[in-house]
Amino acid sequence: CLSDWSSDVCSSDLTACGIFAKTLKGENMAKAFTRVMPAVARILMGLMFFVFGLNGFLHFIPQPKDAMSAGATAFFDGLAKTGYMIPLIFGTQTLAGALLLVNRFVPLALALIAPVIVNIIAFHLFLALSSIAAAIVVLVLELYLAWSYRKFYQPMLAFRSQPGAGMDSAE
Repeated sequence: CLSDWSSDVCSSDLTACGIFAKTLKGENMAKAFTRVMPAVARILMGLMFFVFGLNGFLHFIPQPKDAMSAGATAFFDGLAKTGYMIPLIFGTQTLAGALLLVNRFVPLALALIAPVIVNIIAFHLFLALSSIAAAIVVLVLELYLAWSYRKFYQPMLAFRSQPGAGMDSAE
């Protein structure tokens, strides 16, 4: 950090402070922005899914006063009647959100939450178009983070592969 800052305000261990200090020392703002944005997107998406996933179990966010459409109500009733889909969806949201927040297994968390996001988008497109804005924000965050972590998905996207090919042998 900058030498005139006191150690209690700025520590070299603080990433944000380090990025800010480097920007002040000559790193251009665009480069600092591209280094910080994946973390910001990850934390925003992690918070959204962790909070709304927990809300599925604990019900601490009040329900909207407006009634859902008949199609949306039928959809949720069908999910609830399975006995497992609602806990699975909210459990997946909570787990993926927690992983994103603690910055552990981020590519796995993004892969786990992708089908949930596809269903959120489809639900809003077909059953609740008027409230699609938040779903689009989540989709944009997911796509941005998937692009940011793309090198981790490259082995999974191989056109042809052989079992064990490219892996170190334990012999």
